[in-house]
Amino acid sequence: MTANPADQLNAEFGSLPGLIASWGQFRGEADALFDGTITLSWREVADKVERIAARLQADGLQRGQAVAILGTTDVAYALVYLAAIRAGGCAAPLTTSASPDQLKGMAADSGAIHLFIDSAKLDELGDFSLGIANQIRLSDLDTFMAPAGTQAAPFDPAENDPLNIIYSSGTTGVPKGIVHSHGMRWRQMTFRAALNYGTDSRTICSTPLYSNTTMAVFLPTMYSGGCASLMGKFDVRKWLERAAGERCTHTMLVPVQYRRLMQYAHFDDYDLSSMKMKYCTSAPFPADLKAEVLERMPGGLIEIYGMTEGGVACIFPVHEHPDKLHTVGYPAPGHSLKVLDEDGNEVPPGTAGELVGKSPTMMLGYKNQPEKTREGYWTDPADGSTWQRMGDVGRLDADGFVELVGRTKDVIISGGFNVFPIDLEAELLKDERVTEAAVVGVPSDQWGETPVGFVVLKPGVGEAALEDIRTVANSRLGKTQRVSALHAIDEMPRSHIGKLLKTELRELVVPS
Repeated sequence: MTANPADQLNAEFGSLPGLIASWGQFRGEADALFDGTITLSWREVADKVERIAARLQADGLQRGQAVAILGTTDVAYALVYLAAIRAGGCAAPLTTSASPDQLKGMAADSGAIHLFIDSAKLDELGDFSLGIANQIRLSDLDTFMAPAGTQAAPFDPAENDPLNIIYSSGTTGVPKGIVHSHGMRWRQMTFRAALNYGTDSRTICSTPLYSNTTMAVFLPTMYSGGCASLMGKFDVRKWLERAAGERCTHTMLVPVQYRRLMQYAHFDDYDLSSMKMKYCTSAPFPADLKAEVLERMPGGLIEIYGMTEGGVACIFPVHEHPDKLHTVGYPAPGHSLKVLDEDGNEVPPGTAGELVGKSPTMMLGYKNQPEKTREGYWTDPADGSTWQRMGDVGRLDADGFVELVGRTKDVIISGGFNVFPIDLEAELLKDERVTEAAVVGVPSDQWGETPVGFVVLKPGVGEAALEDIRTVANSRLGKTQRVSALHAIDEMPRSHIGKLLKTELRELVVPS
């Protein structure tokens, strides 16, 4: 009898490609991937992953080299992701909402010699080239892969081999490539798989596969031999129909998706009793929304606070602590958190400060950007250990729960994605009718937060020009970055030392 691959999850380190092959033998005809149209069994997934990997190796893919993927989440996308890792390379999913120039920069940064792209993105790019010679349509995957029965050359991953590159969204210029190792992912995903997943898990994934948010549930489902049910685009009614109809057991949703579900008039008409565990990450999860989800959606609810880069991860089993809904939980086992004042000294519970963390799940670094990698670290003067700056201000309560107070930078989280105001401000300032520009995030029922801009117009330029200024700037920005509204003001509010007071700007549209 074939050994149960779940036993491998107890090892301190192991091989994801090895697990995929083992589940292919052990699970056979059981569902592994489904995207609403195509269903693949574990046997089929293991076979196709081998054949795609064999072709990648034949094309010259080197150990650790990236394979770029650009398109809507579906079965073909997932197969390429897994095959890139099986071949000894690493998966490099590109952010579909990025601008063409950002995509070209990401493609070059990744070092990929293969780009797998779907037809919709090809049509959108038109004649614009991302500069990768081997461009394969995802719809042509069956003709690309090696013949049936072909086995890829063996690949035995080392802990520091790269497994994937996750490109951050909304950064200035080309997004930074966050490199995760096989060791990091093994520790991260086997911990989650052992806790809440199994061969009976069916996870509905309705956020993009290029996002680490999705990886937080897609990968442990694959590690544990379950089935990932993939949605190309989130739609409330379709999500409910699939979650109920397929008897899904797990899901990951960002707060704005939970809000849309709760606001849907027919939500209570759907039977979600099969749901065992729901997850939330990527954006602030309001306490009132947590309470409503707990009350109306079956199964447990776990909030995950952390960074794609690593550092500390806080795990909050919301269903176990209904009195702590204003927090993001407590550090996961093996994770450490410090709260620092402006001088780098640790502060006592109840005092707010900068959050820094360390854990066994830290990134290898930003690809090709060692200086940026170092800037994200804090070194403990007591022992020289390296900690990740979490980018947030927070405090610990007496029970060790973490409460977020604000962000060290004015990042806007819209629809679960980071949007940096400086990018939007730069585009607004390119307009010759604008002398000053500032962008802030304001609450949005649809997106969680949305960017709102303020400009000081040049003399003689009337407010009638605002809509055209906004449209022109948005045409140069990625889909998740676009300014939702633009206001003209006489002068920017500033402190006595000239610091722009964004709090006052925000209060112009969201009174305190």
